[in-house]
Amino acid sequence: QEQLVESGGGLVQAGGSLRLSCAASGRTISSYIMGWFRQAPGKEREFVAAISRTGGNTLYADSVKGRFTISRDNAKNTVYLQMNDLKPEESAVYYCAADRATRWFSAGYHMSRNAYDRWGQGTQVTVSL
Repeated sequence: QEQLVESGGGLVQAGGSLRLSCAASGRTISSYIMGWFRQAPGKEREFVAAISRTGGNTLYADSVKGRFTISRDNAKNTVYLQMNDLKPEESAVYYCAADRATRWFSAGYHMSRNAYDRWGQGTQVTVSL
């Protein structure tokens, strides 16, 4: 059974950087649109970024534009989220997700959790003051 496994989370000071990875096993992700979401305690899971199958198109939440970068290496079956200038309010569990069903990349659609049908277990990111 295919799985998504996130890694790279940890504790970082405000203004610091982290690079999250999402490795897929069991099946190639090259045909999937991929996304990153995050969820802080007591809050809804929110969209962070998404990337098309080839990596040619990306989408970001307004709050992370200019600081976060999503990328993918289909040869390594891995998706990345480079996070710079992190803020304490961005402390959360970060989840990788795959849309295995659709072929088209749509800003309106792929910002929604409902677009994704496979999720990783999450990795904790904690940003201290």
